[in-house]
Amino acid sequence: MADITLTFSNEINISVQVGDIAYYCTPIVDGSGFNTSNQSSIIEIGPISSITGLVIVCDMALTTVPPTANDFILFSKDNKVNTSSLLGYYGLAKFKNDSTVKSEMFATACDIFESSK
Repeated sequence: MADITLTFSNEINISVQVGDIAYYCTPIVDGSGFNTSNQSSIIEIGPISSITGLVIVCDMALTTVPPTANDFILFSKDNKVNTSSLLGYYGLAKFKNDSTVKSEMFATACDIFESSK
């Protein structure tokens, strides 16, 4: 593995974390604008090892072709670590409407599973 440093001119997405996997693809610029629909051209850079300001450092395999200045950089999170479900034994939700006009709630949802016996 070799380190690759990616320097950005704009603010980095706030949800990027060390351990996320970085990818890149070469966008197609056509009459409809910026197009990244060719997902077969998405190339894994590697896990992000550090983030400092506008700089991201990734561990990249020696056989990976590095991205160029015009490539689109994206990332994914490890779904084993980053989940969005409630954890624990108790959950409470309260819906309150302080409006003086008639209102309706169209939908709500709850995700429940047995975690242990």
